[in-house]
Amino acid sequence: MELIPWKPFGELGSFRGEMDRLWDKFFGERPLIRGFEGEWSPSVDISETEDKILVKAELPGLDAKDVNVSISGDLLTVKGEKRREEEEKDEHHHYVERYVGTFQRSFRLPVSIQTDKIEAKFDKGVLKITLPKVEEAKKREIEVKVK
Repeated sequence: MELIPWKPFGELGSFRGEMDRLWDKFFGERPLIRGFEGEWSPSVDISETEDKILVKAELPGLDAKDVNVSISGDLLTVKGEKRREEEEKDEHHHYVERYVGTFQRSFRLPVSIQTDKIEAKFDKGVLKITLPKVEEAKKREIEVKVK
């Protein structure tokens, strides 16, 4: 089974990106005045070993207290919020690209997990979630015998 990320309204985001590129193509680069506010989506890597599923999410500018990890059945959810930094009184922005706002990513896990042994660590803007598999989910070799 393959891990498939759940992206509500994912098509709208790519459509918006295509429209922005089309706009830039006709009218040239323009200063980006709007901020990236609202919901954003961090980049995530998911890998699997014989004993565990490993999830790594890039969350630059966040602290561990800004992130929440939960599991319900076979659905892992990572959510949180990146807050806007304080602006100086007479600060004039020429270009704003950094995202602020809430995010939520959910992933359906392909195997059963030992939920009481899940670990989540946050270091240098990267969240690392280790999800140990239950014994029954681990791959094992079966010897083929001759009759």
